[in-house]
Amino acid sequence: MLNPITSNKKYTINYAAVWSIIIGAHFCVLHWYYKLSIGIALADSLLFNVFFAFLGISLWYLVRYNNSNQSFMALFTSHIISSLLIIGFWLISGYLILKQSIDDIDYLSFLDGSFPWRIVSGMFYYSLFILVYYVVVYYQDIQKKIKEEASLKTLIKEVELNALKNQINPHFLFNSLNSVSSLTVTSPEKAQEMIIKLSEYLRYSLSNKEQKITTLKTEIENIQLYLEIEKIRFGDRLNFNFDCPEEVLAAQIPAMILQPLFENAIKHGVYESVDTIEVIFKGELVEDNLQLSLINDFDPAAKKTKGEGIGLKNSRERLFLIYKKNDLLKLSKSENKFTIDLKIPQND
Repeated sequence: MLNPITSNKKYTINYAAVWSIIIGAHFCVLHWYYKLSIGIALADSLLFNVFFAFLGISLWYLVRYNNSNQSFMALFTSHIISSLLIIGFWLISGYLILKQSIDDIDYLSFLDGSFPWRIVSGMFYYSLFILVYYVVVYYQDIQKKIKEEASLKTLIKEVELNALKNQINPHFLFNSLNSVSSLTVTSPEKAQEMIIKLSEYLRYSLSNKEQKITTLKTEIENIQLYLEIEKIRFGDRLNFNFDCPEEVLAAQIPAMILQPLFENAIKHGVYESVDTIEVIFKGELVEDNLQLSLINDFDPAAKKTKGEGIGLKNSRERLFLIYKKNDLLKLSKSENKFTIDLKIPQND
């Protein structure tokens, strides 16, 4: 993994600025407090601080590639040994260079006497670097885990969406085949017509299986195929009407999201009634949302068809997985009307 200081230009500049302040402070102490000449004070502060600045960058690799599975004591011992080696190398190298390049008895005496506090400053620098680097490593690991979890959640979301979506076609196919089976006895011509319509519908569904988002116009065309299939079986008992302005048809909508809603209207409307049932579908754009309403008649006195409402449940779960909102599908009932209100955000 790249060094966080050298891999980012902004961090490199800030790092250099911090060390410039340290060098300046070091110089001021040596020159004004210890009364060393400008040249000697500058040489001392530059050599020791610039040297440790470069050593500090290299400490990143010691932290990053250390064995994180080590026990605390093993890790602590490892850093004690490495700090002694690094600080020893830093001090010995600095002392040798300065003693060879500066021939000033007072400064050399000061240099020897300053050894203890230079050890302390070296330990402080080392500890500070190690602490900061461990914080950076922890932060990077957390960010990596967050990204991995986000990727995993996305993968799980895709699997869940596909699972929910794949439950639609078998459910509809089962109902349609039952209808064809009934019509082969009572009306073979209608059975043949239904098989043709069913093949068109399935061809469309399979060709758009991998599509996640489509237009309302495409969804309506698909639903009309479905309703025409059901119309063959129920005849005058089923009427349907679509009220969607032209500008609404281009709105975005999850593919196959309307299918289980219309299945529900047919199942709990036409199936349970001997009278003519009208299914009305309306659509309009309200601010940033596509507002859809599906209204069907039903017979309040009819015996209810058994079922767990898996179609509506799947639709609600799909909407939540896609838009992260749990109020996009609402059901209401009044007298002999059942209404499904669907809201599809258009700005996500």
